[in-house]
Amino acid sequence: MNEIQQSQNLQDIRVLELTTTIAGPFCGRLLGDFGADVIKIEPARGDDIRFYGKRKDDVSLYASSLLRNKRLISLDPRRPEGQSLIYALIKQADVFIENFRPGTMEKWNLTYDILHKHNPSLVMVRISGFGQTGPYRHRPGYGIISEAMSGLRHITGEPDRPPSRLNTSLTDYITGLYAAFATMMALRHRDQTGEGQVIDAALSEAAFSFMEPHVPAYDQLKHNATRTGSALENAAPNNLYVTQDNQYILIAAPADAGFRRLMAAMGNPKLAQDPRFIDMESRWRNVKALDAIISAWTGQRKLAELEAVLDEAAVPASPVYTMADIFRDPHFAEREMLLVQQHAKLGRITLPGIVPKMSKTPGRVRWPGRDTGQDTRSVLHELLELSADQLNRLESDGVIYSCEQTKKAGGNDGME
Repeated sequence: MNEIQQSQNLQDIRVLELTTTIAGPFCGRLLGDFGADVIKIEPARGDDIRFYGKRKDDVSLYASSLLRNKRLISLDPRRPEGQSLIYALIKQADVFIENFRPGTMEKWNLTYDILHKHNPSLVMVRISGFGQTGPYRHRPGYGIISEAMSGLRHITGEPDRPPSRLNTSLTDYITGLYAAFATMMALRHRDQTGEGQVIDAALSEAAFSFMEPHVPAYDQLKHNATRTGSALENAAPNNLYVTQDNQYILIAAPADAGFRRLMAAMGNPKLAQDPRFIDMESRWRNVKALDAIISAWTGQRKLAELEAVLDEAAVPASPVYTMADIFRDPHFAEREMLLVQQHAKLGRITLPGIVPKMSKTPGRVRWPGRDTGQDTRSVLHELLELSADQLNRLESDGVIYSCEQTKKAGGNDGME
């Protein structure tokens, strides 16, 4: 690995992460991908993310990616001894991430006011369903709940069916991304002033931010956006079309230039001058007729032929990929979006790649997600200079947990 590849933007930043499931861990994962020393605190039974998704040989495949590049420790923040350990770690941290329901940090004596006394330059990232203020602040919130409240779920799916969802935790990822972005801004402010601050990232607001085009439309026109299926409102053609071999191809050519190229590729350039399709507004008014014409054309050709023709004509189009398609695709491979790593238990494992690409300080995966408590003793010895006897006492008292004890732990000892 050359010198440029070894350099990472955040290699001098330490993050303490007290989070669960997805939004908070994803924020920490993004920072870790670009070199931050992320120390994640889990309960003895492990973060709930370890029980989401598929497993192999009793290993969480999801956690192998979401917990990558993190040093994993287990301690109990509900106990005074555990809180004291967190205070000591905070003194050496730049960022503290939490994503529990508002009031939880207060109950655990981990408020910003308390942590600020230990580290005045600390950036505290607080992720919750509805934010730290407002009448809904105490409500439990998941990403899917926030999608429902934000209006995002109302516009997702087929118009004649109930609202649908994506088969992924979209809003958690959106919120984690916003939180990581805000963290970088807060760190820049800290570097300029020495001051820390609190970031209040709400799942509901992150989801609502994706409703941007529909807010002024309702305000000015009282247009209440709803589901449009695979099409995009006011943009045509922009839809899925069935091919001769019963595959789907998505064609998006709503702009005039792209539409003219599509009509030429279809062998009917005069259609671009048809009054029904002469501009974007006309095409949307006549979208059913236009989609019928394009469907008739795609239905007479196989997917591979359509891909070639549309690519040659520079018309934006793509098959609807499955994960199997992605693993076979040369572009994903060349762009290093499928990273092969070595897992201690599974051996070879493929994880999603780094986004975005950076020419001077690229991110990298240093290791997949580890076992619960794997780094507890090494981190507390390294950073807090605790002796083996001190660690043994803390472990026997149930304040901290290591891999060996976690394997013996039974029941639900999660943080709530």
